[in-house]
Amino acid sequence: MKSLPLHQLYKACVLKELPFKTTRQLEPLAEIVGQNRAQEAVRFALAMPHGGYNVYAVGRNGLGKRTMMLRYLEHHVDIEHQSHDWCYVANFEEPRIPRVLKLPGGQGHLLKQDMDRLMTRLMKVIPQTFDSDSFLERAEQLKNEYGKKQEDELEKVAAQARRKKISLTVTTPGGYRLVAMNGDEPHTQATFDALSDEQRARFEDSINRLEKKLRQSLRKLADWEQEYAEKQQALNQETLEGISGHLLDDLEKKYGELPEVVAYLEAVRKDLAESLDIFLEDNEEQAAIAYASLDRKMPRRYLVNLLVHQKTNEVPVVVEDNPTYHNLFGYVENVTFKGTVFTDFSLIRPGSIHRANGGYLLMDAIKVLEQPFVWDGLKRALRSRSLQINSLERELTLSGTISLEPEPIPLDVKIVLFGDRDTWMLLQEYDAEFAELFRVTADFENEMWRNDDSQLLYAKFISSLVREKSLLHCSNKAVARVIEHSSRMAEHQDRLSLHAADIANLLRESDYWARQAGAKLIQDSHVEQALASARYRSSRIRDQFYDSIRDGTTLVSTSGTCVGQVNALSVMSTGGFEFGMANRITATCYYGDGAVMDIERDVKLGGNIHSKGVMILSSWLSSRFALMDPMHLSASLTFEQNYGEVDGDSASLAELCALISSLSGVPVRQDLAITGSVNQFGEVQPIGGANEKVEGFFETCRLTGGLTGTQGVIVPQTNVKNLMLDNEVLQAVRQGKFSVYAVSKVEEAVTLLLGKPAGKADERGRYPKQSVFGMIQQRLDSMREHERQEHAKFEGKDPSIH
Repeated sequence: MKSLPLHQLYKACVLKELPFKTTRQLEPLAEIVGQNRAQEAVRFALAMPHGGYNVYAVGRNGLGKRTMMLRYLEHHVDIEHQSHDWCYVANFEEPRIPRVLKLPGGQGHLLKQDMDRLMTRLMKVIPQTFDSDSFLERAEQLKNEYGKKQEDELEKVAAQARRKKISLTVTTPGGYRLVAMNGDEPHTQATFDALSDEQRARFEDSINRLEKKLRQSLRKLADWEQEYAEKQQALNQETLEGISGHLLDDLEKKYGELPEVVAYLEAVRKDLAESLDIFLEDNEEQAAIAYASLDRKMPRRYLVNLLVHQKTNEVPVVVEDNPTYHNLFGYVENVTFKGTVFTDFSLIRPGSIHRANGGYLLMDAIKVLEQPFVWDGLKRALRSRSLQINSLERELTLSGTISLEPEPIPLDVKIVLFGDRDTWMLLQEYDAEFAELFRVTADFENEMWRNDDSQLLYAKFISSLVREKSLLHCSNKAVARVIEHSSRMAEHQDRLSLHAADIANLLRESDYWARQAGAKLIQDSHVEQALASARYRSSRIRDQFYDSIRDGTTLVSTSGTCVGQVNALSVMSTGGFEFGMANRITATCYYGDGAVMDIERDVKLGGNIHSKGVMILSSWLSSRFALMDPMHLSASLTFEQNYGEVDGDSASLAELCALISSLSGVPVRQDLAITGSVNQFGEVQPIGGANEKVEGFFETCRLTGGLTGTQGVIVPQTNVKNLMLDNEVLQAVRQGKFSVYAVSKVEEAVTLLLGKPAGKADERGRYPKQSVFGMIQQRLDSMREHERQEHAKFEGKDPSIH
């Protein structure tokens, strides 16, 4: 069998397929490369006007899900869509339920400024006006009028009392005293008792009549008092209207197309007269509360709490990186003043869902699910299509502080959640509402096909990353090297990795080395240097394993032959860095019932997939050599010097070759290593980590005596398209010092490893005597013959035993 040629071990990116000199000549991509399926899902979801068409973006971290979404929204959002400002204002009739105002984008800020200017002016003008001589004269005149009427009315009663020799004394408002007079002095108890019965009766009758008269007069006084208060209020309102009326009229005209704002301004006009004391009293409490709540010193009931302010008319796109309950849904702040907890509508604070209302809110699914009460709150808001600011403290504690219940805000938002597939499947399985609220799944690809067109597209993607990260531009050779590395990341010669984060990191590090060298462009040498530096930083544990091979602690043979001993290959991962290792697999045979004992499984070090692989190769052996007669050879398999768990079936081909060598007695070449999985028909199946495994054995050969020219690795034929080998391996292959072979059947692997033909069965199922399978067959035949002879002797010795 011939080894694989160089062009099958590495698919280079040909420069003529990249029609540019540097990435400066390329137009950067407006979208993420290779995610057409996800883009179509997003386009559909965002175009759907109905509720429930929120998006769950599925894919592992680093694929550029968030970047793609932000770029898509930047270039594809309907620019005619109108954004809105949201404000909370006082509800003068029910202070616990602040009113919400919806205004076109930018208008909320204007309303807040207009109200601030109005209140600043009124705070200055109202005290001046109500302290002016003209107002005080009118107020004094009004007061005197009603004072005169009251005095005249009381004087009538007093005069009537004097005629009856009775004194009328008015004490507190509504309090009075009628006393019989003895000349100029009031009667004492003694002088009153000294009067005749007729005189006393006359006094008592007169006092009773006067009391009735006085009560009538006091009712008149009370009515006049109310009339005076109403006229004083009218005077205040008239005066106030003269100060603020034209200002409020101007505002109502300015916001005439917004009925909610006009209604609010009318409510302010009405409340100003009723709350005049706020402007006339020097209220230190207002100043202290304003200072504590970081607000301006002005009447708080007339503040406009601008909850959401859209500076432009563009549709809002909000990314929430920390979706706690308060960050997402908003909250009501409290101010402590003189030991009392105080709050009002001006202390309502927005959440990110308020800022995204009318647009799009992007969040990480895991972070949303990690925060208490957030997921339920989000579903509740999406179902009701409204935003209610609920105090989380009220739900969780027994706090008796005053709380607000602001009017709910209508919700019109598209939610985009980023998450992995496991989280998505868990939500689908355990949350019945999830499928109703997130009807669109944007499934992000991990890879894209590699061809001339896609390579050019990938080059534009690299150009966009260079511009976005402010890096040096790349030469076409550097782009070619990045494309080749992307194929290695994808583990396929005809595919490119779409893991944008890894490519961006490679470009950043290449830029660093280019700048260190004083270069003006990133060259392919800088990319190589970045890759080498990254490998070196992550390879400490790998080097420790290689040291154990170099000093002989780990037993590995890369020359000679040995019966029942095969070099298998495995891949180890240490926090994102993977490397290949050679592992010795040994097999021994002994007289038995044909069972294959997997030592790893029996000592609980073998995983389920590994155990399945051993069972499959056992069934293959039985189908070849125990079809008609039992096998009297049992075998045991193990990974030598393995002290950890083993899983996967990529060593099942190596295990089978070790068994075949042990059964046949034909030694195995130790200068070859093998990897691959087998099925019950002897077909070799693909495995993962092909590049790392080849490079791992190549490094092992260099560490154990150097390259001899006969060494190599056997991989499945179906893995050839996955090979993107390191330059050192390619150089050794080019010089004839190392080889890579591809096999598709067990027989091919046996022929390569054992140096003899595996053998092909004839019509009677017999293999050639000099073939490997023929030797196994002859050995089994002799054992069966020996078994029959032993059985015959046993029967002849004691025929009574059946």
